[in-house]
Amino acid sequence: MTISKKVETILSKSSWIRKMFEQGAMLKAEHGSENVYDFSLGNPNLSPPDSFRKTLLDIIDTQDGVGHGYMPNTGYPDVRKSVANYLSKEQSAEISENHVIMTCGAAGGLNVIFKAILDPEDEVITPAPFFVEYGFYADNHGGKLVTVPVKKDFALDIEGIASAVTGKTKAVLINSPNNPTGRIYDKESLEALGNMLMEKGKALGKVIYLISDEPYRKIVYDGADVPEIFPVYKDSIIVASYSKDLSIAGERIGFITVNPKASSKDVLLAGMALANRILGFVNAPALMQRAVSNLQGVSVDISKYTKNRDLLCDGLADCGYEFIKPAGAFYLFPKSPISDDVKFVRELQKELILTVPGSGFGGPGHFRIAFCVEDSVITGAMPGFKKVMEKIKGM
Repeated sequence: MTISKKVETILSKSSWIRKMFEQGAMLKAEHGSENVYDFSLGNPNLSPPDSFRKTLLDIIDTQDGVGHGYMPNTGYPDVRKSVANYLSKEQSAEISENHVIMTCGAAGGLNVIFKAILDPEDEVITPAPFFVEYGFYADNHGGKLVTVPVKKDFALDIEGIASAVTGKTKAVLINSPNNPTGRIYDKESLEALGNMLMEKGKALGKVIYLISDEPYRKIVYDGADVPEIFPVYKDSIIVASYSKDLSIAGERIGFITVNPKASSKDVLLAGMALANRILGFVNAPALMQRAVSNLQGVSVDISKYTKNRDLLCDGLADCGYEFIKPAGAFYLFPKSPISDDVKFVRELQKELILTVPGSGFGGPGHFRIAFCVEDSVITGAMPGFKKVMEKIKGM
């Protein structure tokens, strides 16, 4: 055995997203990339805003030559202050730089949080469908992911979450706008969630954290609003990244911020600062910290994603597919025309269309389409979507 049994097991259950991405690479090599319609990976296809390039050039031109070394594990104080000032307005809270930790993306941030709060066998509850890596992140630190199905309209099932809370529950993890459904959880449901967690925490004599994973906060449509988390529950933590709103996923830059009203926030923040170091992140990338410090509130042109969403939804509706139009993120999560979503995705693959079965997200009977692609990919795939639907109906 050359690798651990645990990693070998994980490899055998490799993420459906990566599987489809890898199969897509093979199909593109065989048929030509222009003939393969790849909706498998949520990799932003828009260029970063012009201000991002200008900011980088300004930093390089004005760098004093010593700005590439170590800094506090939590990040540059002035950068954290810039982030805190923006978040204070966004969350209607008095957030200081001491409540912010710069991280290697939201994924790095979640691992930092879990490293700091989880003991072996502790549980993290999340609504399903959910981002596929959550289970691995919890397991990395001895925890266990517990999933609770959402309602038919992808809204939170507060009673379901409440029934899943046990003495082992350490946190509830939500993702809004959601990957893969595009659902934004409304203020009323978040308030109900906060009240429920407060009551459960009192009954159990412990703190249950509410963690909000928000990499898609700025990617919303039709004037939608993403409600604030901090006002609805004091023991809350936000983790986010600039990967999607600035289209810099490969730069791995994000942050954690802790509610200034959180219980034992000082020891929590100290624990996460330590985790950032001992997990090997050490600190978030220096150049990217300085860049995002000057780009608070900036995002790509969301109207281009809006156009793609509408183009995709209109086309699939004409083909007879059922779905809920997403309010945010850049994913559509239609119902599979057959109960076996894996089989259906394979049928699409025969038409050189790459999507991901909902089973991979804990949402069987659906499939995910990432529409962060060129609009020609959407229009080019429509005949194939229609063909497969007609084939299914004819069975």
